[in-house]
Amino acid sequence: MAKQSLPLIMEPKELEKQLGAENLLVVDVSRSEIYDQGHIPGAAHIDYAQIIAARPPAMGELPSEPQLSDVFSSIGMRPENHVVAYDNEGGGRASRLLWTLDVVGHVNKSLLNGGWQAWVNDDLPISTDPVLRPRSQYPVTFLDAAVADKSYIMNHLKDPGVVILDARTQAEYSGELKRANRTGHIPGAVNYEWTQAIDQANSLRLKSAEELRQALSQIGVTPDKEVIAYCHTHHRSAHTYIVLKNLGYTRIRGYPGSWSEWGNITETPVE
Repeated sequence: MAKQSLPLIMEPKELEKQLGAENLLVVDVSRSEIYDQGHIPGAAHIDYAQIIAARPPAMGELPSEPQLSDVFSSIGMRPENHVVAYDNEGGGRASRLLWTLDVVGHVNKSLLNGGWQAWVNDDLPISTDPVLRPRSQYPVTFLDAAVADKSYIMNHLKDPGVVILDARTQAEYSGELKRANRTGHIPGAVNYEWTQAIDQANSLRLKSAEELRQALSQIGVTPDKEVIAYCHTHHRSAHTYIVLKNLGYTRIRGYPGSWSEWGNITETPVE
């Protein structure tokens, strides 16, 4: 399989044709009980809790390099693999895995469009066989380009070339719903709830690129800007990150601390 031969957003029927290809690695990030009930044939399983680290108040941080190396090695992942990730919850978990792969510089990866729902609705093959792949040695080194931490955001709050994108619900954004000590949003952030990118009537696939571009440009999220996406634990906003990447945005960062950190400490400004 040639490098970059597969699209970032992959259709289920396209993936079915690739199953069994030498460097393909399908990864299911659904809950283990869902995986056990049925999964894509050959798909390895990663528990979502394995790819995040809780360091209160921040509940969605990156694990350490050795921890991630162990997780990826446990499913036999190799740097040359083309990883196709999916889940059964709209793609947030799978997107968090793909964002993490960006952080470690893993080049070839795709999100299964619509995830498990689309696979099942397209009547594609399902397996209940557990998949145990030979352990590998996957090296992990973090790169900074895909990550924004609290300090980075504080330094760019008034930067006209940076737009902060809040992927939470409007109620969380406005402060009506309280999930941290403080309510509201990062000053200057625009709100685009992550599910607005999903077509509920089309097996949870993404809306058309044209529709997404139009909605984002209306709130000032344009490709000439650097975009920092956040939610509460960088789960929902990881999906937004992949949406932006697929639309051709070249400077995108995710804030893993997100509101669980920003809203629970006192030194950060709130709007």
